[in-house]
Amino acid sequence: MNPALETLLLPFSANDGLPVPTRTLFLGAEAHPALQDWPELTGWQPQRSLAEAWDKMGLPRVEEPPEGRWPVVLLLPGKSRDEIVSSFAMARDKLEPGGTLVAALANLSGAGRFEKDLSRATGKVVSIQKNKCRVFHAQEDGTWNETLFSEWRDTGIRSTIPGTAFTTQAGLFSHGHVDPGSRLLVEHLPTDLRGSVADLGAGWGYLSAEVLRLAPKIERLSLFESDSRALACARLNLAGHDGKITYHWHDVTTGLPASYDVILMNPPFHTGRATDVDLGRAFLKRGSAALKRGGRLYLVANRQLPYEALLKAEGLTWNRLAEDKTYKVLAIEKF
Repeated sequence: MNPALETLLLPFSANDGLPVPTRTLFLGAEAHPALQDWPELTGWQPQRSLAEAWDKMGLPRVEEPPEGRWPVVLLLPGKSRDEIVSSFAMARDKLEPGGTLVAALANLSGAGRFEKDLSRATGKVVSIQKNKCRVFHAQEDGTWNETLFSEWRDTGIRSTIPGTAFTTQAGLFSHGHVDPGSRLLVEHLPTDLRGSVADLGAGWGYLSAEVLRLAPKIERLSLFESDSRALACARLNLAGHDGKITYHWHDVTTGLPASYDVILMNPPFHTGRATDVDLGRAFLKRGSAALKRGGRLYLVANRQLPYEALLKAEGLTWNRLAEDKTYKVLAIEKF
């Protein structure tokens, strides 16, 4: 279980701490057995696997951050600074007058620094440290620094990457620029791609947009992305191709619903801040399983990631199309 989640609930378990509220909004909601006893708890979670775990617990969930205000807002922020401070502003906007904002982060994610940030905005926070994490909370009393919250709110607004027409948002992979690995992959994609294509871990849609530009004979394109915020940006970035595209809020590691002539991927290899090579391997294994006979899979990855051994074990044929100091591009065929 996420240590930050365990830590987030500590103020409500202490004898002299916060009472369990009658109504609660949980932003970045993650399932915990103790929450089943909370009355009127509503969760929002953009990550598919975490949302599914929340649903299995039987608690209400909303697809988008809801309208309205709550006496308590729980918050498990993301990873980047812009995402974290913008989530503070989102939580502030959902608070009733006199309400309490409760947030938790891992120490390695900068919990101490972000506690200080929230203290600057609210004037005072109460903090507990445990599980190599920190939970801190503040009660709205009419004196909060709304100018600072406004600045943070602006960091979470969707924006266009300079020099491009692509819309992104803080917290998404490569939200401020086109990822150089994905760009290298695009530079080496053939123009004769056709049939049914899947983009696994599609993010905000860069690879999909570029492959449609390069290969007009593509008939259908399916985007699979686990972050609903990224998928919403992809819909904006691919709005001119609606007739060809289907969007799937989906965890690729659980498998794919169909088979494809072509698969593209720049697979993730981090879980939180830790390197997780198995995550990339799972993408590649699921992708190769969904590839039709005679189909092609194009992958970009950091040079040091050992994906070739998996390709050999799966009985696939591949060659290295390109590489630079950081990335390699592999072309994989399934006979």
